[in-house]
Amino acid sequence: MTAPIALTCGEPSGIGPELAAMAWDQLRSDLPFFLIGDPAHLPPNTPVAVISAPSEALAASAVGLPVLPHPFPGQHSPGTPVPAQAQSVIDVITRGVDLVQQGEAAALCTAPIHKKALQTGAGFAYPGHTEYLAALAGGTDVVMMLASAALRVVPTTIHIPLSQVPQALTPELLEKTIRITHAALILDFGIKAPRIAVAGLNPHAGEGGTMGQEETRIIAPLIDRLRHEGIDLIGPLSADTMFHERARETYDAAICMYHDQALIPIKTLDFDRGVNVTLGLPFIRTSPDHGTALDIAGKGAANPSSMIEALRMAQTMARARAAQA
Repeated sequence: MTAPIALTCGEPSGIGPELAAMAWDQLRSDLPFFLIGDPAHLPPNTPVAVISAPSEALAASAVGLPVLPHPFPGQHSPGTPVPAQAQSVIDVITRGVDLVQQGEAAALCTAPIHKKALQTGAGFAYPGHTEYLAALAGGTDVVMMLASAALRVVPTTIHIPLSQVPQALTPELLEKTIRITHAALILDFGIKAPRIAVAGLNPHAGEGGTMGQEETRIIAPLIDRLRHEGIDLIGPLSADTMFHERARETYDAAICMYHDQALIPIKTLDFDRGVNVTLGLPFIRTSPDHGTALDIAGKGAANPSSMIEALRMAQTMARARAAQA
């Protein structure tokens, strides 16, 4: 029997707990997962099945949301993070990683965290989830993929000002991003011969150097070198013509040069069901592609679609890895 998916609670004052309850209500035993968190943070009248080990999740999911309890100090406060709870949020992430690395969970799915709340309440020293998970994995190199049924995209540079992208876009960074993406498409998505499209940085992919030199100086030479190694790459492509339906049929993932170049197309195509995947970790990690939504927490207005897709993708990736073990 495949181990269940571990779902961390994320920021308890956000929509994470209610999304967990909604996801269980739709998935039940069809996709066994368990929540690591405080049962007191769940919406009233949520059927809860407290478990003492992940192995109990499948049987428990038939009667309620399986919860591996992790008590939090203070009261539940939807919409307003409680500083005293920040360290517990971090501890839950650590606990989830431990369970996955020990083989007790097949993959890790993480509900959104509130970075400022963690920094204020616990001195959290990482920019976000991804960097903390990479540190827990021993400092491995990772990249961020946004994925849905319509498209997979990987931004080479992420949360930096657009003015800093040309300086940050080095051959070394782009090569690392391509190699990690290529390996993950094989290992985690079961694609034996991945096809990867690479966007240019400038309009019209630089138009032969008249609109920028990054394509001729950095991107094209790297693509040529990696092609000779056997990696199936196309590009550099003009970003304004690579995301329509016919173009998407020609590749399995798109490498983009900066944040919005990657996220605008996937959020336009499938806003509610996009999934954040961390590639390069020794374990599988997915997350819904949205934040804590403090403004609607506890109001019953949250949409569980991205959370459900994140759980489904975690299960699919776990099966792909298991098939190659």
